[in-house]
Amino acid sequence: MDHVRVRFAPSPTGYLHIGGARTALFNWFFARQHHGKFILRIEDTDTKRLKEDSVSQILASMKWLGIDWDEGPEIGGSCGPYYQSERLDLYKKEAQRLVKEGKAYYCFCTPEDLAKNREIQREQGQSFRYNGKCRDIPPEVAKDRIAAGEKAVIRLRIPDSGQMKVTDCIHGEVTFALDQLDDLIIMKSNAMPAYNFACVVDDHHMAISHIIRAEEHLSNTPKQVLLYEALGYEVVQFAHLPMILAPDRSKLSKRHGATSVEEFREQGFLAPAIVNYLTFLGWSPGDDQEIITPTETIKKFMLNKVSKTAAIYDTKKLTWINSHYLTNMDLDDLTREAIPFLISQKVITKDQAHEQAKTIQKVITVVRDRVKTLAELPAAMDYYFKEVTTYDEKGVKKHFSKPGSADLLRQGREQLAQLETFDVEHTEETYRNLTANLGIKVGELIHPTRLALTGRLVSPGLFDVMALLGKELCLKRMDEAINYISTLEIANK
Repeated sequence: MDHVRVRFAPSPTGYLHIGGARTALFNWFFARQHHGKFILRIEDTDTKRLKEDSVSQILASMKWLGIDWDEGPEIGGSCGPYYQSERLDLYKKEAQRLVKEGKAYYCFCTPEDLAKNREIQREQGQSFRYNGKCRDIPPEVAKDRIAAGEKAVIRLRIPDSGQMKVTDCIHGEVTFALDQLDDLIIMKSNAMPAYNFACVVDDHHMAISHIIRAEEHLSNTPKQVLLYEALGYEVVQFAHLPMILAPDRSKLSKRHGATSVEEFREQGFLAPAIVNYLTFLGWSPGDDQEIITPTETIKKFMLNKVSKTAAIYDTKKLTWINSHYLTNMDLDDLTREAIPFLISQKVITKDQAHEQAKTIQKVITVVRDRVKTLAELPAAMDYYFKEVTTYDEKGVKKHFSKPGSADLLRQGREQLAQLETFDVEHTEETYRNLTANLGIKVGELIHPTRLALTGRLVSPGLFDVMALLGKELCLKRMDEAINYISTLEIANK
């Protein structure tokens, strides 16, 4: 396929939504597969909905996901500028050309006029459609009224009847009835372009070949095709991605959990896991593969394999994928991602992050397969870096309240104190020999020792924990636990 140029065109009205990220990814996959160009354009003409710093947040999220662009903000390119707010002269010029050619006209109808017309049509059981009141105002008269201070929009003349057939790369041939369309507003009364008009002008002047976007924009397609034809532009190829619905098949919203890339990042999800998850929201390589890299996807991605039916948003699946990446990703990369979470939860300090980097990495190695997100890491490893000040209540009842538990811990402590090499192999051998001599199961010593060293009932393998904590800290914590048990025994007499 020659000359593939696709675009992602977000509005800076908030964080990058998960649906927007999926759209960006599919465009990026398609461009990379065909050795084409992926363009990023910021559609910032809706001044009422713009949010400060939204652009920087969107760019940051895309970079974090690994989605790079060939033209756009921070990079530039031959088809810029890439902010619609910087292209207003072009929209004005093209709109005026349509008026001059008789394909568009000035409309002076006020919101009150339109509301009155809408009410009349409602009473008559009709769907609302602009009644064409200003269609036949001579251009000279219209210009005089504007010069006199009247506000006007510019509307595109739409045929009153007929059908339009559009071929979609995913949905096939789709037919639209033209009598359901208004005379389309292309320029607002504040001289800002309407969404559909600005998109068409930009897509043409940026030489876009394929528009790959969410299915919710399918209804805009006939309007945009009419604009392409009126402007004398070559019509691009369209592909509309399936909707992303909540598990109950309702529209996805905040009540279903995180919906933006930034929220998922804050919750401890990894970028490769999110990309992997989004890749399968509406597309499949045709097999049962569940873990896939962007490189693999680029080789296999085809628009005709994109589903026509809605994709279901499933955070359980995302969590499973994330746990896979936590277990298997490069340890240096995982440590770098984990450190901000450890610092924010006060498990380590910024100084410790540098001074104890190797120790932190070793701890992550033994706990990584026990957590599903980075946000779970601090709780899973805090006892390596912070004092154990409390013990699990159930653990105390089960292991510390047993008669002789303090003496059993004391014997374990004495044997450990004699070790010259304090590693996994030697600590395990010591405990197995001691329990064999005492005629008890090794678990009877392991469980109270784990509680003494970590304050909890569940942890990585005890001997891994011992080796990481080191001899001095293990003996200290066992002494503290023995004293705690003795205090309990006195209190219960």
